[in-house]
Order: sequence, then structure tokens, then C-alpha cells
Amino acid sequence: MSDEKKLNSSIVFRLNTWHLSRVFLSFFWLNLLIIILFLGVVVMRAETYAVEMVQTAGIEENSSEEVPQGIGLPKVLQYFYPEKLRTSLRQVVWDGFIPGRKLTHWEQLASIKYRVWVELGENNAYAYIDYPLGELLLFLFPLMAVLLAFEFLFLLDSIGKGARAIRRALQPIAELTQTARKINTRKNILSDPGLRALTGTIDNIDAAELDKRISVSSTQKELKELAAAINGLLERVHNAYRSQIRFVSDASHELRTPIAVIQGYANLLDRWGKHDPEALQESIDAIKSEAEYMKSLVEQLLFLARGDNDSLQLSLERVNLSELAAEVVREAAMIDPQHEFQTYTDHDIYTVGDVQLIKQAVRILVDNSIKYTPPGGTITVKTGSDKGYAQVVVQDTGIGIGPEDVPLVFERFYRSDDSRARKTGGAGLGLSIAKWIIDRHKGYVEILSRKDIGTRITVSFPQYEIEQSVTPDLKEEENED
Repeated sequence: MSDEKKLNSSIVFRLNTWHLSRVFLSFFWLNLLIIILFLGVVVMRAETYAVEMVQTAGIEENSSEEVPQGIGLPKVLQYFYPEKLRTSLRQVVWDGFIPGRKLTHWEQLASIKYRVWVELGENNAYAYIDYPLGELLLFLFPLMAVLLAFEFLFLLDSIGKGARAIRRALQPIAELTQTARKINTRKNILSDPGLRALTGTIDNIDAAELDKRISVSSTQKELKELAAAINGLLERVHNAYRSQIRFVSDASHELRTPIAVIQGYANLLDRWGKHDPEALQESIDAIKSEAEYMKSLVEQLLFLARGDNDSLQLSLERVNLSELAAEVVREAAMIDPQHEFQTYTDHDIYTVGDVQLIKQAVRILVDNSIKYTPPGGTITVKTGSDKGYAQVVVQDTGIGIGPEDVPLVFERFYRSDDSRARKTGGAGLGLSIAKWIIDRHKGYVEILSRKDIGTRITVSFPQYEIEQSVTPDLKEEENED
């Protein structure tokens, strides 16, 4: 027997065994319920019979003065019985003995009685009332025997039918498994058109042709669902692959330019720049500038890589966005006297997050406004709150962004036009990093921009209220302080 047949037989055996065990347990609990209900009905009839006998005084006194053994009524039920029966005792007795005669099993069963002992209150005398429990058991036993025989035959029949039903249910999976094993052997492709299309498409898909999709026109439900699932997987892989290719291509392009510049100036120095002070200084300045740019680019790439791998841990604490924004604006104004900076901040606007990362995101937005705002323009930073969110607004009077480019500005290495080229000092990764930081802090960003008018970027973080309970992270920091 092949490994595939062994595997299929093993699955069918396990599923069939599970199915039979479930059926057996169902029969067991059903039989137990029938027996309990039957005995409950018998006890109720025996108690009713005892009540009728007491009320009609049709009981026989027992001359024995010994207190009989038995089970008394619970106190809860005593109030529903006549006074004479409230202290009565119950027994199940067997009177299957006749001197000189051996009773059959059925006769012994019929001699079982349900006995109720009633205290007469006279000289500790007792009377008993017998109810023929054995006669009803003679009815129950044949009934249960017929039921058990039917259930046994049903289980025997289910062994074969269950296995066949499971094999039919697993047939599409078995066919797909067989096709998957032969997917690279075209001469062995099955004749089924749905399987052939599925196999052929999968066989032709490689890294260069991830845009191919499997036809979902098959009439078999299982094949359609599998094809749809594979198409969804291919779509996600295709998008990730395209993003990776574009990212690598853009990163290579960004690194190629400074390397070429450094090589050019190195060759210049090698040929005649050693003895030309102006050429020497120009080369040194250019090499330092390009090296600084490459360092910044590599740091940004490493930051995004750590973010993609979830290896960048956040140090959460309470952050005053008003103070943070004012500090970023102060630092920017010190190094950039060519623009006018305005700050409008509300006091006590708080969020919870990593203060260094949030500051980095705000600084990226301010630097971006500086790059694309002509000298003499105005950059305004505001803080406030709206609908439970703490907000930072960065607005400039720069060149603006076209409406078709607004949804794309957070993509890595994206530039909308030549004005956003590397001469502005960036590699197109700043906004991607800012967006990652904002998303990681469960915030969101909105952009409103008009060409040659300016851009307004609003960043919203979940607001932290001073009155609310301190988070676990903040409690630890306060304890340390």
C-alpha cells in the first residue's frame, strides 16, 4: 500500500472511529435517560398507590415491633403527603423464594416489590404496602433488549456507511493532494479541467509572474474555495514582493548617487586636486556632505527595518505635546533664520507614548515644511485637543502637494516632482518614519494641501487626561522618582 493510501486510510479510520464513538455515547446517554424516566414513572405510580391505600385504610398491619429499615421522605416532600405517610419508609424487596421449588429468572424478577412501611402509632406496629415493581421491570427488559439490538445493528451498519461517506467527503482533498504531488510532471496531470487549470497555473507561477491568478470557474466548490484562497495569498505576496523590489531599487538608487559623487571627487583629488587648495577643499566638503547623507539614509533604513520586524521597543510615559512642540520649534528657529516660526499651544495637552519617537515625528514634519517652504515663508505649529485626541498641527506656506500625490506622500522614497528631489536634503523616508511612529502610537494623520498655497498636517494621538487613573507604566516611573 502506498504512503498516500496509508495516510488516507488512517484519516478515514480516525474519523470513522470518532464518529462511532459519538454515536455510541449518544445511545448510552439515551438509554440511561430512558431508564431514569421509566424508574421515575414507576416510583410515582407506587407512591400514588400507597397514598390511595392509606386513604382507603386498605393496609395490612405488621405484627412485628421491630423498626423496619428503609429510606424516609425528604422534608420538602413530606408536606405533599398524608400525615400517616410523612414518616413512612421505603424499601425494594425481593420475595423470590418458594420452598421446594426453584424459580426461573423471570419469576425471580417478577417477585421484586416496592414496599412502603407505614407507622400505625399503636404499640409501635407497622403496616406495609407492596407495589409490584417486578411486573413493570418485565416490560422494561424486553423493551430495552429490542432497543439495544436496534442500536447494535445501527452501529454495525454505520461502520461501513460512515467510512464510505468520509471517503466521499475527503475525495476532493485527496484529488488536490494527488495533483499537488504531480504538479511538476505535466504528463501526469489529471484530465479534470478544473484540476488541470489549477495545476497549470500554479506550475507557471514564479517570482517574476506573481500577477497571474487561478481561474475560479470550476464547478467543484472545494476547488473554487481553494483557488480563491490561493489567489488571495498570491495577491498579498505580489504586493509585498513589489514593495520589496521598489524599496530595494529606490534604496540602491539613493545610495548609488552619493557613492558616485564620492568616487568622482576621489578621482579628482587623485588626478590634480592634491596640489589645488580650492579643488581639495571642494572635494573634502562634498565627500563629508555625501557621507553624512549616506549615514542619515542608512540610519533611516535601519529604523524602518527594525520597525518592520517589530524589534523596536517603545518606552511609554506621559508626554506633554505642548512642551514638546514648543521645544521642536525653538530648535528649528535656532538653526533656520530664513523662515518665520509661530507657535500656538494649549497648556496640558497630554498623550502616552515614547517621548523621543513622538518628538522625532514632529521634527520630521517641521523639517519637511522647512524644506518645501521658500525663504521668508511662515511655519506654524499648534497643539490642541478634539474628541478625545491630542493634536499637533504643522502648517506652512510652501509649494504644496497636488491632490493626486497626497495619498502617496507616506510611501518610502516617494517624491511627487523634481522639486522634491534629493537636493532638498532628504531621501524620501522621513514621512514614512513619521507615519510609522504615529501608527505605532495608535494615532492617525490628516493632510490638507493646495499647490503654491501651503500644506497643513494634523497628527492626532489618544489624549491622556490628568484626572484619569495612572497607567501601569506611569506608576512604575513615579515609584522610581
